[in-house]
Formats: sequence, structure tokens, C-alpha cells
Amino acid sequence: MPDIPTGTELARPFLPTKDFDLSKRFYQALGFELRLDDEVAIFAAGSGGFVLQRRFEREWAENTMMQLMVDDLDAWWQHIESLELEKNFGVRPPRPPEVQPWGLRVAYVIDPSGVLWHVAQRRDGVAHD
Repeated sequence: MPDIPTGTELARPFLPTKDFDLSKRFYQALGFELRLDDEVAIFAAGSGGFVLQRRFEREWAENTMMQLMVDDLDAWWQHIESLELEKNFGVRPPRPPEVQPWGLRVAYVIDPSGVLWHVAQRRDGVAHD
């Protein structure tokens, strides 16, 4: 097996946008760092990130899910609620944190294009969280 190069690799999914500018404002309000604003918008999210593109297909958008693992879900939920996302961005109301059958405590946020975000609490001692 050949050696696989390693270094500073970073996987960044491309997300659809129905309204590119609205989506950029949405993600900036949530607290993601805008790193590039051009034909695409690159956002940093902790040690990862994502790319917003000027492309929208409803079926794709509404079947895309992202996960944001956080250290303090209660603080994140307080922040999410303070943004009044439904009023300010026309999205469905976020769902408050709840322990899911698979063991994670998760809040749900849907972006202006229909992408579902799982904002999940890291569990102590669980390395893959």
C-alpha cells in the first residue's frame, strides 16, 4: 500500500444556497467565520468548515445534514434562541436540545435553503465526539 500524504488536510462540504447573500448573513449570525467571500463563500467552523455555493436544488438541500459538535450546547442554544432565526431569516423554528435515542443531546437548526444542522453536545470521555 502506498504512503498516503498527511499534513494539514481539511474536508469541507459544499452546501447549496437558494439566496446566497441571505445564507451568508445567516451563517455569520450563527457565529461562523467568513474566510472567503467571492463566487463561493468559505466558512470556518471550529476545526472544520464548509463552502456555500451559488447553486440550489431543493431535493439536495432538503436532504443535506451537517453536524456541529460543541462543548456547551446550553450556551449554543441560548445564542441560537437570541438570534430569532425564524423572524430574521424566514427559517423554520429551531428545535431545542433533547437527548436522542443514539445518546447525543442535539438541537436542530435549518438554514434558509433547507439544510438541517445537528448542533450536538460532546460527551465526556467519548473520543469520536
